[in-house]
Amino acid sequence: MAKRIYILNGPNLNLLGKRQPDIYGHETLDDVTAACRKVAGEVEIRAEQSNFEGGLVELIHEAREDGLGIAINAGAYTHTSVAIMDALNTFEGPVMEVHISNVHKRESFRHHSYISLRADGIIVGCGTQGYELAVQRILRMTGQG
Repeated sequence: MAKRIYILNGPNLNLLGKRQPDIYGHETLDDVTAACRKVAGEVEIRAEQSNFEGGLVELIHEAREDGLGIAINAGAYTHTSVAIMDALNTFEGPVMEVHISNVHKRESFRHHSYISLRADGIIVGCGTQGYELAVQRILRMTGQG
């Protein structure tokens, strides 16, 4: 089975490019996916978004079967979801946590991340380019790039 990098996005990220562009920019998730595919070269990208915690957990479980790595922006679930953290703990490959904005310059509740407890790296405040950086890092960590 082909190895792929999973790009997982949580709640409200389906509105990327439309929601608060002053914070999140004008790029859409389709733009993010296209940029990640360019960086990934021959490695397949599986990009998914879910507004539901269980949907993200299911995708993480799927990645256990054929995932080379996971780049995840869990949105608000970053700060609340033990379930997503537990699912990520079952994944054996590298996990990169991505945040478009610099969460440390925002509300204090955004300063805590359950995802960080599992992440092999964290990219914050680099805009949507953070996803590309996460893919590059996963490729390097797995000897693919």
